[in-house]
Amino acid sequence: MKIKKDDEVIVIAGKDKGATGKVIKALPREQRVVVEGVNLIKKHKRANPASGQQGEVVTKEAPIHVSNVAIVEDGKPTRVGYRFDEDGTKVRISRRTGKDI
Repeated sequence: MKIKKDDEVIVIAGKDKGATGKVIKALPREQRVVVEGVNLIKKHKRANPASGQQGEVVTKEAPIHVSNVAIVEDGKPTRVGYRFDEDGTKVRISRRTGKDI
């Protein structure tokens, strides 16, 4: 998976198309990412009178498929590629400009 935690991404498909945000969590096994402020859902929490906890409705981010997001570079979506440095380390690069990400 080419998108990692703390990357700035833009949603390219779905109900939140055009929204940008930072990746909070990457779930590589499920091919999904959680993006800040995108794909918001309401979760109902049950009250627990024994511990004094009240019921509430919590709004939180749900995972979105990695194919529906792209890394942002200069406000535009870009694809990710790889290259190897002289010392053999693998580096992610932008396919749009060729710069390191």
